[in-house]
Amino acid sequence: MAETISMPKLGFDMAEGLLVRWVKQVGENINKGDVLAEIETDKATVEVESSASGVVLQLIVDQGSMVPVNAPIAIVGNAGEVISNQEIGSSEKKVDEKPAVQSAPTIAPVTQASAPLDAGFVKASPLAKKIARDQKVDLSNVKGTGPGGRIVRKDIEALIGASNQVQVTRAATPIPSSYSLITNHEDKVVATTKLRQAIGRRLVESKTTIPHFYVTHEFKMDALMDMRKQVNAYLPDNEKVSVNDFILKGVALSLRQFPNLNAAIKGIEVIQFGHVNIGVAVTVPGGLMTVVVKDTDQKTLRQISGEVKAMASRAREGKVKPEDVDGSTFSTSNLGMYDVEEFIAIVNPPEAAILAISSAREVPVVENGELKVGWRMKATISVDHRISDGAEAAQFMQALAGFLENPVRMLV
Repeated sequence: MAETISMPKLGFDMAEGLLVRWVKQVGENINKGDVLAEIETDKATVEVESSASGVVLQLIVDQGSMVPVNAPIAIVGNAGEVISNQEIGSSEKKVDEKPAVQSAPTIAPVTQASAPLDAGFVKASPLAKKIARDQKVDLSNVKGTGPGGRIVRKDIEALIGASNQVQVTRAATPIPSSYSLITNHEDKVVATTKLRQAIGRRLVESKTTIPHFYVTHEFKMDALMDMRKQVNAYLPDNEKVSVNDFILKGVALSLRQFPNLNAAIKGIEVIQFGHVNIGVAVTVPGGLMTVVVKDTDQKTLRQISGEVKAMASRAREGKVKPEDVDGSTFSTSNLGMYDVEEFIAIVNPPEAAILAISSAREVPVVENGELKVGWRMKATISVDHRISDGAEAAQFMQALAGFLENPVRMLV
């Protein structure tokens, strides 16, 4: 029996998505879980998997179409199966109800550098597209070396490098490397991406509708730094755990003691979530995205580390899965790798709180009246005052300190 595949909903605020490319065509066999299409949302380019096995009987929408959430996009069934006119008409009507789908296909800003869809789709990662757009490189002239001929970052950089080398060779009088020539340029208008627009909407909503308050705590990190060194001595290079992995585990265990911060507000009610799913902000071309470690409190450090690495990699390549970015109950933002002493983050609605994590540093400290060098890290929790108060947030930070300053507690 034929089954209709619909546009998935990725996040509570997603209303529509751009169908960038069909991976399977009519008449091709497909298994449940195989990638059917690539869609672009406010968050990222996502692979849509088929929820049924069989043969692709019909592709309901064209590449380049903006499709509302839950609208049908394809039909999968048995080979030779006839789809009734009523079923086809019902499917098309659902898609056509959205005015944007009736209009000419539009391409999101992130793909403007590639060839038009009606001239043949150019397979390229979002990062490659961004670099190509910024450097005014025509992707149709680039040969991809990625999987399936996909254009990746190194292909663009190789082309740019070769072009720069030719220009340097042709220069009559090379400029000394120690000399920097400063010139004025014309003003440049840059179209914002769907991701940047979504970030803007969410942050404006958060700062104008949520009464934030902030609590900062300084953590002693000496024991954690030592334990991380010991743990990594037994792990291969590609599985070594980071300071952030320890922090995520400590945050998840602390939230079990403070369910009011692992929560969301809905009207006059507060929903305290039964699962602890920690969102991790990841920098991607054109903005940032939150990937989600499900049931973080129940996973080992190695599991947390492996999942974050895998999801962050998919996010930066524009290949996230729907489950990568959905379902967070508490968010974190870590700028520790940028030598940041302290910062605050904006609550990710409808969640109750977010933790801003700064750098772990070796600094002068005073303990028992003696001056010495120690590892210290500051973190600030931003909280929705409608859900919680300062005392509860401060107690949460103390509980978190209990795990970070005695990291063996996270291993037992």
